[in-house]
Amino acid sequence: MRVKTGTVRRSHHKKVLKAAKGFWMTRHKRYKVAHEAVMHAGRYAFVGRRLKRRDLRQVWIVRINAALKPFDIRYSAFIKMLKNRNIIIDRKILADLAVNNNEAFKAVVESVK
Repeated sequence: MRVKTGTVRRSHHKKVLKAAKGFWMTRHKRYKVAHEAVMHAGRYAFVGRRLKRRDLRQVWIVRINAALKPFDIRYSAFIKMLKNRNIIIDRKILADLAVNNNEAFKAVVESVK
């Protein structure tokens, strides 16, 4: 006796079609087209998450560099000084200090000089 994959296949198809909800034309109606569309969308989403991290890092660097202008220090020199003093603060925290807490950022810069 052969085993049919009725419920398993149906549930998988429903899962894919639910993920394709809101897609254009047959991309949200037909399983085969919807499956391809969902796979492409997943790839784009994965890449997009990586690009978002890259973009945020650029924003942090720009903010730190702008906050260092009054101290006459370049960003690259500042990061090198931090490394030489073994001060481990990531760029996200430094950028946040530069924008929201000037006194703390100034203290970090003074400790590096």
